[in-house]
Amino acid sequence: MTDNIDISPIGLLTGKVVFITGASRGIGAAAARLFAREGAAVVLAARSTDTLQRIVAEVRADGGDAEAVTMDLTDQASIRAAVERVEELYGRLDGAFNNGATVQRPGPLDTTSDEDVEAQFTVNFRAHWTAMAVEAELMRRGGGGAIVNTSSIGGRRANPALPAYGAMKRALNSITESAAVTWGRQGVRVNGIAPGGTATEMMDAWEAVSPGIIERNNAATPLGRMAEPREVAEVAAWLISDRASMVTGAIVPVDGGAGA
Repeated sequence: MTDNIDISPIGLLTGKVVFITGASRGIGAAAARLFAREGAAVVLAARSTDTLQRIVAEVRADGGDAEAVTMDLTDQASIRAAVERVEELYGRLDGAFNNGATVQRPGPLDTTSDEDVEAQFTVNFRAHWTAMAVEAELMRRGGGGAIVNTSSIGGRRANPALPAYGAMKRALNSITESAAVTWGRQGVRVNGIAPGGTATEMMDAWEAVSPGIIERNNAATPLGRMAEPREVAEVAAWLISDRASMVTGAIVPVDGGAGA
């Protein structure tokens, strides 16, 4: 399956209000379009307001329900305010896709700077921690919901080229599982997805500083290619949907078999 294949929507998320971080590009933007086509009202969050508004306009032109909110993942108050805005707009939250992330400068552990480590902690770990807490609080008031966090294949094994990134993604896996156990009896499911190489701007940036990384990724992937952003978003959509009603605490690989 690729983005070139027309897959008819089936109403997987009909009637749900879903909040998406990192929604201005890549997997997040693909999720915004997909979730709306599947019937969700989507609230898109990122720093780039202009880009978000273009996606909102596209979703609305296609008959979908979308709103945008500016949010900075380095600012905990900004994250809380964005989720509060969801409540103002819709009165509830049924699903959240915590997808926003930043990548470190590629290089081995002993050349990774303190600044890189701090940035990875702030955006790829603490922001998810904060977002999950406020999302779950709103969901519990409405009777439950489902949260999906974007992890990475780099959080499942050694990641010598991106050690700080991999470390924070592994930590994210841990808090995803802990949250699932903590909030399960309150009706909140929490899962993660672990994409491998995906055709996004982030991967293009890595290729620019490490030429050949995409070719090596494809060679190490049994399906022989990178994922399209929509293919990753499809898994998040299913996990948020009621079809995944008994799935919580899972970290689902979306890597074409690269981690097998």
